Amino acid sequence: MRASSPLPLPLLKRIPPGLWTALVWVAAAVQPIIEYVLIPPRHEFSLEYPRDGLDSLTAQALLALAFLVVLTGSALLRRRTTVAYGLLIVGTIVSSVAWRQDEVLPLQFLGVDVALCYVAATRTRRTAITAAAGALSVLAGYLVLRWITGGESGTASEPFIALTVVIAWLIGNSVHQARAHTAELHARAAAQAVTAERLRIAREMHDTVAHSIGIIALQAGAAARVVETQPARAREAMITVEHVGRETLAGLRRMLGALRQADQEQGPAPGHQEPNDYDQGRSQAPLRPAVGLADLERLAATTTAAGVHVEVWWQGKRRSLPADIDLAAFRIVQEAVTNVVRHAAADHCQVKVEYREDELVVEVVDRGKGGDTNTENADTGFGLVGMRERVALLDGRFTAGPRPGGGFQVTARLPMPTAAEIEPEATAGAR
Repeated sequence: MRASSPLPLPLLKRIPPGLWTALVWVAAAVQPIIEYVLIPPRHEFSLEYPRDGLDSLTAQALLALAFLVVLTGSALLRRRTTVAYGLLIVGTIVSSVAWRQDEVLPLQFLGVDVALCYVAATRTRRTAITAAAGALSVLAGYLVLRWITGGESGTASEPFIALTVVIAWLIGNSVHQARAHTAELHARAAAQAVTAERLRIAREMHDTVAHSIGIIALQAGAAARVVETQPARAREAMITVEHVGRETLAGLRRMLGALRQADQEQGPAPGHQEPNDYDQGRSQAPLRPAVGLADLERLAATTTAAGVHVEVWWQGKRRSLPADIDLAAFRIVQEAVTNVVRHAAADHCQVKVEYREDELVVEVVDRGKGGDTNTENADTGFGLVGMRERVALLDGRFTAGPRPGGGFQVTARLPMPTAAEIEPEATAGAR
């Protein structure tokens, strides 16, 4: 299966943050040079950018140094964020000195705001708060310096610039929190998926092995008791043990193949050797246990041969079932019959499978000891819990408990789609 190519990122996200910072700062720095130096004189004037501000070589050298420092900081913003952020602030201060200003140039400080937004979005909260505090300290230093020298007149620009610093930090912090929340959701979803897969594997292992082991133990015990007095019967019992053991081994191999399916679809890892012919033959085995209600008669025959007669009743019109419902119904019957063999001390049980219009009803009834011997405690909780989980995953209903007249009863009601709903799914799967 060919993997789909990832969607291209939007243009705003494809541009590196350092480039955004450089573009904003350089645009703000070039604009006054064009307006107040290169364009012929006009009647308008600016207090921030005097027309003769760059006449001296010292001013020109300082402005060139400011450009160099800012561009260096922009280039280092992603790799060495803290150092780069400091260079941006220093370059902005040098630019104001080149224009012979005693306050920060508002437009050029927007470049620092862009860098602060990146710092708050990608670094820890402590680093982001320190960066914001550094920018605010520079603004406060300019304001205090003018108050000390008596140069403060009119409305100071630092409070307004400080507001842009706070806004930039808030935006970056929001992005940081959103990313952290998304990462937490992904980690939680991955953990839930792993847990669900472990539970599914546990259910399959339990349902596949528990029944077979119960039959093997019963037959082996019977063979041991009659091996001297009835050799022919002991031989039949051991043949049954061999047959059930081989089926169990085949089921385990299919399950292991299903677990390896993802690795096979992704291809071998770098440096991984190709498997030999024997491994290839085994890997081509069916990847999923091909069991369902069609195997119910075989299950009944195997259990009957082990000494517990299983009577199967079919009610309603039998029809094709979705694979998950078919597998779940068979596993529920298998586990319930296994509990009868292991705990009920009964020689007979009844299995009823009823096809209704909107649900499938599976019922297993025995007349054994029931009560405490067939409860969750007798089976370490795995049997009935596994059946409940299977039914719950299919939005069905499950009940299990002693019967009033003696014995034990397990009932599962599985919602079932109509035949019209199953046919399109089967047709799509056959394509």
